[in-house]
Amino acid sequence: MRSLLFLTLAGLLFGAVLLSASVGQFPIPVNDVFASLFGSPAADPMAEATLWNVRFPRVVMSIVVGAVLGVAGALMQGVFGNPLAEPSVVGVSSGAAVGACLTIVFQLSFLGQFTTPVIAFAFGLAATLLVYSFARSGGRTEVVTLILTGVAVNAVAGAGIAFLTFLGDQQAREQIVFWQLGSIAGARWSYVWTVLPLAVVGVVLAAVLARRLDLLALGERPARHLGVNVELLRLGSIVLVALMVSAAVSFTGVIGFVGLVVPHLIRMIVGPGHRVLLPASALGGALLLVAADLGARGVITFVDLPIGMLTALVGGPFFFWLLRRTRQQAGGWA
Repeated sequence: MRSLLFLTLAGLLFGAVLLSASVGQFPIPVNDVFASLFGSPAADPMAEATLWNVRFPRVVMSIVVGAVLGVAGALMQGVFGNPLAEPSVVGVSSGAAVGACLTIVFQLSFLGQFTTPVIAFAFGLAATLLVYSFARSGGRTEVVTLILTGVAVNAVAGAGIAFLTFLGDQQAREQIVFWQLGSIAGARWSYVWTVLPLAVVGVVLAAVLARRLDLLALGERPARHLGVNVELLRLGSIVLVALMVSAAVSFTGVIGFVGLVVPHLIRMIVGPGHRVLLPASALGGALLLVAADLGARGVITFVDLPIGMLTALVGGPFFFWLLRRTRQQAGGWA
């Protein structure tokens, strides 16, 4: 079952990559995409240039960001023991949005094209650490307190974004709105090489935590008896999620629901074991975001829709279904 799942996800992802690279305002045959991908230049030089300068950076960025969001969601759900947990719970996305809005409104450019991503990354990480510090009391972190603190920080960040939107001119407002909706349209190889190392390190470290997360699923007290430092595990997981997600969304804007939908669906198929759940969530997240990006370019001709809008269209109904399913099976959460 597990091998079949990985083979299916990998096959679907490869097919989605070929299709995504071929679709656009300048259609390219799938055969040319396949040949170019494996070292044989496409027959049309313009198609070859389009693939390597525009399409492939966008596809690779979709894979990297989707994998990061999928793994981050699986980590959050494992640490909190709640299937509704996702990276935005700890304020990383809203914090990154505030940083991006600051650079847009005040036209900061001291780091060139990397100014907005770097500031967004710093604010996303800072927001997460702020949530964790407020939720910590007496040497412990209560999960419910942390989630409620995250809600409060998200609300404050939302107010900050609204204020910055009010301060900005018309062009800044349009950029802020577009950034909040999420898009991979501006992906470049330089952006990919910036995010990729953090993504790889994050996924590898998440895999290292898999066994401890399985023990934590038994409950905090049994996990402690089995040698797990629950508080350190929780802190390490939260910081890891903050690093991965803030790096990802700093280049693409806010993309929601991937970290909620993908790990939960994978868990329904193969169970809660994190040694399988984490890599499968990476593949599933990559597949979902590549498919969403394909839809963003293919739903309306000559229009590049915000990818965050499409993931929300999928994730919103799924969220309601999950709430209803949980209520029917367990009476909801107390």
